[in-house]
Amino acid sequence: MHSLAPIVLVLLAAVLSVTLCRYLKVPPMLGYLVVGFLAGPGVMSLIPEGEETQFLGEIGIVFMMFTIGLEFSLPKLRAMRHLVFGLGFAQVAVTMLLVAGAIGWISGSVLAGVAVGGALAMSSTAIVSKLLTERLELAQPHGQLAIGVLLFQDIAVVPLLILLPAFAGGSDTLAMDLALAAVKVVVVMALLLFFGQRLMRPWFHLVARQRSGELFMINVLLITLGVAWLTELSGLSLALGAFVAGMLISETEYRYQVEEDIKPFRDILLGFFFVTVGMKLQLSALYQSFGEVAVLLFILLVAKVGIVFGLGRLFGHQPNHSMRAALALAQGGEFGFVLLALSGNLGLISGVTVQAAIAAILLSMLAAPFIIMNGEKITRKLVKQDWMMQALNLHHLLVESMGKSDHVLICGYGRSGQALARLMEAENIPFFALDMDPERVREAGEAGDPVVFGDAGKKEVLVAAGLMRAKVAVVTFADTHAALRILHTVQAARPDLPVIVRTVDDSDIDQLRRAGADEVVAEVMEGSLMLASQALMVLGVPLNRVLRRIRSVREERYNLFRGFFRGASDDAEGLDEATVPRLLSVQACEGAFAIGHPLGALDLAGLSVEVKAIRRNSVRRTDFDGDFEIESGDVLVLLGTPEQLALAEARILEG
Repeated sequence: MHSLAPIVLVLLAAVLSVTLCRYLKVPPMLGYLVVGFLAGPGVMSLIPEGEETQFLGEIGIVFMMFTIGLEFSLPKLRAMRHLVFGLGFAQVAVTMLLVAGAIGWISGSVLAGVAVGGALAMSSTAIVSKLLTERLELAQPHGQLAIGVLLFQDIAVVPLLILLPAFAGGSDTLAMDLALAAVKVVVVMALLLFFGQRLMRPWFHLVARQRSGELFMINVLLITLGVAWLTELSGLSLALGAFVAGMLISETEYRYQVEEDIKPFRDILLGFFFVTVGMKLQLSALYQSFGEVAVLLFILLVAKVGIVFGLGRLFGHQPNHSMRAALALAQGGEFGFVLLALSGNLGLISGVTVQAAIAAILLSMLAAPFIIMNGEKITRKLVKQDWMMQALNLHHLLVESMGKSDHVLICGYGRSGQALARLMEAENIPFFALDMDPERVREAGEAGDPVVFGDAGKKEVLVAAGLMRAKVAVVTFADTHAALRILHTVQAARPDLPVIVRTVDDSDIDQLRRAGADEVVAEVMEGSLMLASQALMVLGVPLNRVLRRIRSVREERYNLFRGFFRGASDDAEGLDEATVPRLLSVQACEGAFAIGHPLGALDLAGLSVEVKAIRRNSVRRTDFDGDFEIESGDVLVLLGTPEQLALAEARILEG
């Protein structure tokens, strides 16, 4: 009889681990692994190892690979075929040969070496893809290298599952079995890609026309699990089928909706996977086979890095990209557990060696988040040429931005960044953009847009992009973590520069403002305002009234909207209201009373007037207090009602 107890305990462990990791500011993945280890059979035996928990973990990998597939397209996969079947094949083959030779020489069994080599050649698709996605590095060159190798590793599991039993049993039909497996892989993938590409769009059209969110969600689950099940039936992995399913949907216009719908399933079930992985580690294996575990861990964390880096350079990739991809792949993978379990059952390796290999793979998985998070720092220390490449990139940035002054520095050139750029062009305002997607940068650059590849979170990149000469910086992507990095860098180098940040909702507004954002634009807020304005106009409310209503809401929400400079057209638009706050610029001209007096002595606050900014020698300042002394030529930007502003102007000029 099935029991919910294992699943409930896994859920409890997941909640506790994520809460603790958020508090300690470490990747939640690490908490899942540690809690799985502590609560599993190896320590406290709170969570029994069974089919229920293992199955949930496998489904988590399926949804992660499906999400990665959504980021790909068939043209991109075709373009990556040399990477997948070139570098990917070489990595698996070379790692297996070297490890098989070393283990075979130590143990005296070549078959044991092949079994262990196959397991250690695999890397964790779940860990690498999740961390690269969270860090926005999936589209970068080293991210593409890592994903290309991981895809071949998923394919390579199939022949390995055939080879190991054949070696153990001395099969005479090994060549025939491998040939049939190769044919099966080609036929299944060709059928999925050929027919799937033609069926996916009309099928989704049919489902979407029913206008049912529930039906759409069920259809997404059907496609994800259905294609994964088909590949499993044919002898391939579930993860590979899910990747193909995601890639097919990426060719349709439903990609972004599917990605949002699938995210809750992916994150929850992938957490289960990491908990079940942590459950496999046993303290007894670490204690009894410490030397063997250390050797295998060295192979994963050091030798494997050297192999991938060397092959990357051999295939013509840049040293820094090769090293960062190698560091990303420096761990064992989930398929390694499958190969080790099969090898142990076949008697190819002893039970002690199986436990030592499992322990080494798990320890490497625990180290993986820290290695990937610090991959750039490690690469700088290990690859001398990386400094040269960064210097060349910065030189290119500097050359491109040299002609820019008083420009808008756009961080992120996605749809929001490009829309902002079009508005800047219409107003003849210069701008310069940074983006981390090399393909987008290439295409936009060919079209003549002033955009270059660069990480806006790095001080040297921002300075090269003209940070010290910019008039305003705008963060156009809704990523709070990345925005905080940019704000920290800007505050350290140019604290007077206004920064506007985009976010999804208002949950992070206070945090971003404390970090130095002058204004935070929430998509939910602006979307609701546009909906309200359209609804009011449809109901017959005059346009002027709608605009005033929307403006009043924005004045409450945004500091920079509180007040406006009065123009002659305001009377015609019905905006000349005595109670509406507005902005007024007052210059402390020669002979003005305020010259030589501290700002506090003027007591403008007593008139209910706020000093928004002071412009001195063409520099706009907001870092003033009551002791700030007014000089001749200073321009004070005041906020208040017309009556209040008239009194304030008289006090500044006449006392």
